[in-house]
Amino acid sequence: MSLIPSFFGGRRTNVFDPFSLDLYDPFEGFLTPSGMTNATSKDVAAFTNAKVDWRETPEAHVFKADLPGLKKEEVKVEVEDGNILQISGERSSENEEKSDKWHRVERSSGKFMRRFKLPENAKIDEVKACMENGVLSVMVPKVPERKPEVKSIDISG
Repeated sequence: MSLIPSFFGGRRTNVFDPFSLDLYDPFEGFLTPSGMTNATSKDVAAFTNAKVDWRETPEAHVFKADLPGLKKEEVKVEVEDGNILQISGERSSENEEKSDKWHRVERSSGKFMRRFKLPENAKIDEVKACMENGVLSVMVPKVPERKPEVKSIDISG
């Protein structure tokens, strides 16, 4: 649930989340390509800003991204600068035949990229990703918390 949904176009991003690198674009949807309705441009923006859930378990940070219609070969998962998780990809538009008559174009195409700053407890060398039924899952294991070593001292006397 967004804290301020009406000001930021209904996005689920929490404006107070220090780990989110999403930027508010005040010009988003301002200019629409000729022949496109506002609904279509919003659909394109919805794919361009792929929806990602990030949850933290005791063992790992788990990211799930909805990427319907994409194959794993069309998606890249990278770690930049040692602590930035980047999920990107591209959906190609369908080839247009001159004999085709389009009645409606609602499925979006284009590039997308999401970036997340990982906390210090992330094990960058052990990141794993898998894709199933259009959902990309990225698991970033966490460094186990170090428990303080306790040593008993005998009391003499």
